Amino acid sequence: PAEGIKAETDARAAMKFAVFLAAALAAVCSVSAFMPSAGLPSLSARAVTTSAVSGLSMMRHKNRLAKLGLPADQRKALLRSLTSELIRHGRITTTHKRAKAMRDPVDHMITLAKDGSLHARRQALSYIHDKELVHALFEQAPERYADRNGGYCRVVRTMPRKGDNSPMGIIELV
Repeated sequence: PAEGIKAETDARAAMKFAVFLAAALAAVCSVSAFMPSAGLPSLSARAVTTSAVSGLSMMRHKNRLAKLGLPADQRKALLRSLTSELIRHGRITTTHKRAKAMRDPVDHMITLAKDGSLHARRQALSYIHDKELVHALFEQAPERYADRNGGYCRVVRTMPRKGDNSPMGIIELV
């Protein structure tokens, strides 16, 4: 007798679920893409998009990395090449945002050169792939920047770029 009651209860639960599923399917199928149903609230594309990306619209507190509108790998390659060229030439002209983003890696490379250890040299070689440039940096930086504890480069604003009016700047080693 107990097994019969349990089987009857399971059958009733399955029937209720089937009725609920049929009602839900009928409600969903009756909604047109162009004419919203009176029973369901209408969602605009803006509301759906905002709720879908609401986690991405938060403020970036304490995130100092300038993204420069590039994916991480391209941004890293750009900063590497700009850092190498700045150390090679001493002064380059680029956009102001890129120049400000370059300051940290350039300062780090010069700090490594002032340290002068083998580990620091290998770290610099992993970032700047020009062996002769790293060798010259490690020879000249300790005496050139002996009295300075950071701030090895200066960013100066210049005239906006012709064509797209992008703010330009000159970054130079002090």
